[in-house]
Amino acid sequence: QLQLVESGGGVVQPGGSLRLSCAASGFTLNYYGIGWFRQAPGRDREGVSCISMHDDKYYADSVKGRFTISRDNAKNTVYLHINNLEPDDTAVYYCAAADTVRREGYVCYGEVREYEYDYWGQGTQVTVSS
Repeated sequence: QLQLVESGGGVVQPGGSLRLSCAASGFTLNYYGIGWFRQAPGRDREGVSCISMHDDKYYADSVKGRFTISRDNAKNTVYLHINNLEPDDTAVYYCAAADTVRREGYVCYGEVREYEYDYWGQGTQVTVSS
């Protein structure tokens, strides 16, 4: 019943932009922390951004200044705006939700901690190529 669905990926040239969406169903995102992760072939999964229920935000150094995370509670959706895409941004991007009621220690700062997230989407492919 609890589901996250990512969308918005695609193929884009270097320097281009994308907006990824993470839509929740079966629960409200208002009380969840949301993380965005990416995984490229041969690489570990990387936490790139998170947003807390209080709208605290974090960005990994590799994406800071280019990625922007935002929440629209009315649409029960979290977005990841990606600007100035680079070939190294090519990956499957996943969103994940942390139940902050069960995880009272959840914070969104310093890093995106994969083990804190309870629900995961299926991923959306981002390919940056000229």
